[in-house]
Amino acid sequence: MSTKGLLLPRVAGKFIAEHSQDIKILPDGVKQTARKILDMMRSHEALVDVSRWKLHTLNPKTCDRSAVDWVFLVDLLNFSFWSEEDVGQLKYAVNYGGHAWTGYWSLCAAVNRAVDEGCAVTDPAVFRTLSREQFEHIVRSDVAGTKMPLIAERLDSLHTAGATLCEKFGGSFVNVIKQSERSAVKLLQLIVEHFPTFRDVAVYCEQPVAIYKRAQILVADIWACCGGEGLGQFDDIDEITAFADYRIPQALVWLGVFQYSDSLLETLRKCELLENGDRREVEIRGCTIWAVELIVEELRRLMAIDAQQTDGDSATKYPRTTVNAILIDHFLWDFRRDHDAELEKIPYHRTRCIYY
Repeated sequence: MSTKGLLLPRVAGKFIAEHSQDIKILPDGVKQTARKILDMMRSHEALVDVSRWKLHTLNPKTCDRSAVDWVFLVDLLNFSFWSEEDVGQLKYAVNYGGHAWTGYWSLCAAVNRAVDEGCAVTDPAVFRTLSREQFEHIVRSDVAGTKMPLIAERLDSLHTAGATLCEKFGGSFVNVIKQSERSAVKLLQLIVEHFPTFRDVAVYCEQPVAIYKRAQILVADIWACCGGEGLGQFDDIDEITAFADYRIPQALVWLGVFQYSDSLLETLRKCELLENGDRREVEIRGCTIWAVELIVEELRRLMAIDAQQTDGDSATKYPRTTVNAILIDHFLWDFRRDHDAELEKIPYHRTRCIYY
């Protein structure tokens, strides 16, 4: 696919939202969601802050080479975890630390389990040469009869990226970060240039558009892992957008931000598979990016008003933080999982691909 005239995620999201046939972004829903987030921040029900990332038990608690290599490996394999449970297939899961982890967290648990067992799986020199048998053992399920989807594609990603890191970047993603010169945008460009598995692009209305879900989340995870300091210090981190997948749209529908057409809803309810690059799939993902941008804009506006109206004695009634699309994406992703029973009633799109 030619990348001439390629629109980067924020501009692509706006373009897709403006031409979308099956999704409407509702201004009232955007405003209500921003207000809801602000109210939750005030009552401390929600932490919208970069420190939120390290609170999860499976994430690294340091910001060194080992943590960066862990983040790279996990984000390299962070795609396609949905199960065919609606047609009788059990969910793939990994038992770790006394908990059965599913979805994305099953991958994190599997990596941590392998490290605990003495496997240096996060070392590119190791994962570039893993056999299929070795990899299948690392990501083995604790639910009989289930396995992680797209094993061959994940193994190919490991081999290709591992070779690139060893041959061009001294065996660690740390050296890619150093070349970015504290620019999130430059790091994003380095990722998609050197690691083909992250080149998440499509053509919409004859216009090449970049979604870059996994490439952007890799940048954001480095930033969050390091608390915006050291290896994670990027002067332009706010240029990173939301990470368009199949779960955030569920939250946006439930919150009244999205309105699907009747035909799209019918397709989703039937669990019909949408091919990567299908117009409807691109609209769901592009509108997700732009909807989060609008929520961020409205939340910043509300926080500015609130700051003007709040006297010094009550200035700490909710955390003062820099709000950006990364943090709102984190909030929406966790919100979706925290309200799983309610949001599962909302159908999500199913696409098998390596991009999310």
